[in-house]
Amino acid sequence: MKGNLKTLILILVALAILIPLASNSPDGLEKVAETLQIEEGEPLWKGLMEDYTLPNVENPYLSTLIAGIIGVLLVLAAAYLAGLAITRKDKQQPQSPTEPKKI
Repeated sequence: MKGNLKTLILILVALAILIPLASNSPDGLEKVAETLQIEEGEPLWKGLMEDYTLPNVENPYLSTLIAGIIGVLLVLAAAYLAGLAITRKDKQQPQSPTEPKKI
């Protein structure tokens, strides 16, 4: 467990250091849409952290950092819960019969 905590802290520190290096340029799909002059329609649903920012935080670095931390924690929680669900299914399946003991 301590190793997992160290890894999580290392990931969060790396996230804090690398956020300023993130590109503000559009990604590939957005660039193609701009090149072809395709206008983006109104979204059906706005995400929880649109453009990896929090609307209530004015500092752009802090907003992106908090959104990144929340995203990392959500992904880790989802992976952990999926792992729990998978291992519980494995434990519920009957074990293979044991080989008879040799005398």
